[in-house]
Amino acid sequence: MGLINQTEQAYYDGNAFGGYQFVSLDDIINQFIVAYVGENKIIPKVKRVDVAFHAQRALQELSFDTLKSVKAQEITVPATLQMALPQDYVNYTKVSWVDSAGIKHPLYPTSKTSNPSSNPLQDTDGKFTLQAIGGLLKNYSTVDLDDEYKDILIGMLITGPYVPVGTYVGSTSNSGGITTIGMVDNAGVAVFPVNPVGLAMNNPGTTLTFTNHPDGSLVLPKKSAHIVENLSWTTSGAGSPGGASNTNPAFKITGTASELTNIKVGMLVSHEDFPVGTVVTNVYSTTIVVSNAPSANGSNQDVTFIEEGKDTDTWANYKSGTPSENQDDYQDDTYWPMDGSRYGLDPQHAQVNGSFYIDEISGKIHFSSNISGKTVILDYISDSLGSDTEMQVHKFAEEAMYKNIAHAILSTSSVPMHQQLVPRFKKEKFASTRQAKLRLSNIKLEELTQILRGKSKQIKH
Repeated sequence: MGLINQTEQAYYDGNAFGGYQFVSLDDIINQFIVAYVGENKIIPKVKRVDVAFHAQRALQELSFDTLKSVKAQEITVPATLQMALPQDYVNYTKVSWVDSAGIKHPLYPTSKTSNPSSNPLQDTDGKFTLQAIGGLLKNYSTVDLDDEYKDILIGMLITGPYVPVGTYVGSTSNSGGITTIGMVDNAGVAVFPVNPVGLAMNNPGTTLTFTNHPDGSLVLPKKSAHIVENLSWTTSGAGSPGGASNTNPAFKITGTASELTNIKVGMLVSHEDFPVGTVVTNVYSTTIVVSNAPSANGSNQDVTFIEEGKDTDTWANYKSGTPSENQDDYQDDTYWPMDGSRYGLDPQHAQVNGSFYIDEISGKIHFSSNISGKTVILDYISDSLGSDTEMQVHKFAEEAMYKNIAHAILSTSSVPMHQQLVPRFKKEKFASTRQAKLRLSNIKLEELTQILRGKSKQIKH
């Protein structure tokens, strides 16, 4: 039980300093079984796996508000003003930025904004539809639209007058500010406009509606869309980085370097020769590498590259606006007007450090614009179960662990004798947890008295 098993020289030659103050979770489980489980003991019989489960749950609960389980992560805030939450994040205790002297300046959460999880595309009437006017021509499967529509992608379902049921976008091309689509059926066969009795039909001003297929989800605006012309490719992956293989396919699209400056890894590829869902996996010099093979060779083709995940208007406005805590009002930049007309100061805005909010759905922290490029430290709470090295308990809380485990086992037992012991161990659980919290608070009398000396200091006017 916590006995020193190495020499002093071995300890100082190693790097596991301060480890004597902790006891491992495995030792807690073993010692609990020895002390509490067996004939003529509190718990006559229990499976080790049950003890291990309740021990882990006790460690989690104690980590949240009793044990010293606060971790910290430091990053430099990029231009996106976002920070991904750590892998073992449970909740934050403090968010701060660090100045050139290494001093932390606390950031404060803002409750006046958020990042909505969805911002579906809307028309001028507020309806969640993507519509375009197309000229349907007799015996033609291609349709010229009235404008350039970068949000129309291959695979979308097309509905409208004189358009047969089950018609999809099979191809898209853009020229002179006009988008031209090709209509196909589910098998990829060209579809032609017909009237209700099945006769070929002309209709130059048809309103066409485009929806996502097959899930029918709302169309979301794209972060960016780039139409690149004069691109070429072959059906083989020859010549692409590393070559093509069944386990790591790589197929290249070639163009000119100046045309590829806006193409990024992860963009969707929209062209009739590439399967729906094809993405860019690499961009270098005059070559774009994509994830799927084309169905045919292409030369001097137009391809639309889509970057999804457009910022919501709420988040875009928040990150581009002047933080409210950096202005006293919306008319000047004076922190405290000299005329004494400022009343009702909101204390949460009475600071110039910056603000943040956490988007739990995306798992990111969003910062105000004045934090861009600064070093930020996130102090956060974990549950001490992230890795084997974390599964340890401070010796000040060892007794609290035993009482928590015992109470959990007895309270989930159906044995009448165990139920009689539950009230007793419930009291002992709370008492030992309170004692552990007091011990771990690390209050030192000398430090406390030094702080209290300032209470008697006179304020000079």
